[in-house]
Amino acid sequence: MSNVEVERWVSPEEYLEFERAAFEKHEYINGKIYAMAGAGIPHARVTMTLSRLIATHVQGGLCESFRSDLRVFNPKSGSYFYPDLTVICGKPIVTDSYLDTATNPLIVLEVLSPSTEAFDRGDKFAHYRLLETLRTYVLVSQKEAKIEVHSRKEGEWISTVCTGLESTMTLDESEFSVSLSEIYYGVEFPLPLPPIKHR
Repeated sequence: MSNVEVERWVSPEEYLEFERAAFEKHEYINGKIYAMAGAGIPHARVTMTLSRLIATHVQGGLCESFRSDLRVFNPKSGSYFYPDLTVICGKPIVTDSYLDTATNPLIVLEVLSPSTEAFDRGDKFAHYRLLETLRTYVLVSQKEAKIEVHSRKEGEWISTVCTGLESTMTLDESEFSVSLSEIYYGVEFPLPLPPIKHR
């Protein structure tokens, strides 16, 4: 994520006007506009697979999944983000007649990238936690078979880490469970370096 060259503070209205005319996606935090980083093949594969699995799981029920074209607005912090995947249960609460920005996600998933990982874990999570409807925040590694599930239970956030292709990720809020081997299908991880032999 990189800052767009705008010297002054930008209002939310100006951001939306700018964003809806832009060819690329930008997020908005504290009066500043940030260009979103591009995604490589591993990121795209994991995102596509998770999108397909969750969409199939919730189809016909009360919940609906959305890919990164849907913006999420946080009324408490005034921030706008594009999660890699969003699950909303019930009718989406939108900000205006454009129908491109929702305020009531139940689950948000972010596939980590080298340039955004620290932000996704830190400041972005802090913004998401202010959303009263959010119950689960998922961070998905693309460097290894590892998924972190942060769940809000009775006002407290509890973290569970799933590691290894043989493990299973469970999202209690949507009663969704899937093996990491299925999530990471087709993703090739870097081979571990051989041990150093000392003479």
